[in-house]
Amino acid sequence: MPPQSEARAPGKRAKGPDKRPVAPARGPLSPATPSATGAPDKSWTVPEPLGGKPLDGIVREFLGVPWSEARKLIETGKIAVGDEIVTDTTRRTRAGVTVALRMRAPLPKTARVQRLGEELIVYVDPSVVVVRKPAGISTVPYGDESPTEREETLDALVRELLAKRDHVRGRAPLGVVQRLDKVTSGLIVFARSFGAKKHLGQQLRVHSVHRVYLAIAHGDITRPVTHRSRLIADRGDGLRGSLGEKELRGEGQMAVTHVTPVERLRGATLVACRLETGRTHQIRIHLAESGHPLVGERVYVRDYAGPTIEAPRLMLHAAELGFDHPADNRKMLFKEPPPEDFQKVLASLRQP
Repeated sequence: MPPQSEARAPGKRAKGPDKRPVAPARGPLSPATPSATGAPDKSWTVPEPLGGKPLDGIVREFLGVPWSEARKLIETGKIAVGDEIVTDTTRRTRAGVTVALRMRAPLPKTARVQRLGEELIVYVDPSVVVVRKPAGISTVPYGDESPTEREETLDALVRELLAKRDHVRGRAPLGVVQRLDKVTSGLIVFARSFGAKKHLGQQLRVHSVHRVYLAIAHGDITRPVTHRSRLIADRGDGLRGSLGEKELRGEGQMAVTHVTPVERLRGATLVACRLETGRTHQIRIHLAESGHPLVGERVYVRDYAGPTIEAPRLMLHAAELGFDHPADNRKMLFKEPPPEDFQKVLASLRQP
């Protein structure tokens, strides 16, 4: 049985070689002192006339390069504003801040891989890889991401890590069998072969995969409850939701969530949610429709009239994951405690 995993702090960003030539600088920017985080190739202080302008225009003026080249430098992580690498070409940059060119900085995806390192991987063998997903990363691309964001999805990062670990050129093979919302943290499994993907997919279809989430929900949930409804993509207001009791029973997808209160908090409840099915947003929808939207919820809160508790992101964490191993049907069970941001909100809501 694999041991329970433990969260670790991310490492520092590493730098790699880049021998592309640097274009000569021109324009009205003034030379500035090199950043304390490392000497840049060139750095300038943004003057008043360019204050508030988008970053791509400032870089274009700074380096005297075409718009396309300025945007490429930003999107590939070669431009820092202050001590922060910025990949958003439209970001407004105020006067007085330092803009630096760092040609030796790694690509954003490489930097992310180096920063997260092996802490992403909970368990790996030739059939499966179990990963601890940080909040803020999409599991897979959904089609509306920038080129940089597509390179920073969880599946892309895991492929990169596995390729590096196994000394594979190009992309390591990886099969997506489940997804977590971008704002959700916790455990997720990927398949590493076609056979493993088929085996895990069948377990998900027959609802034999063990999945327990920890969540902080508004209000007082006093007893265990099972939410069972058919979810549709648009309940009439543009949001996913459940069909009413008197509506057509053949529409939508059946979703079942078992909710158990774990700890009463100040204005909220820590709950464990065991999934019987895995529909999109089903925990968020079921708790919101029962009058207990999750803390940090930004979407399914239209019908909630009570006081809301602020949080840096949705308080939902995939804490337990269990399945039969595709190679030999061994029972695999993994547990992952919530990350620091979740723990801080939880601590702030505990009764004094």
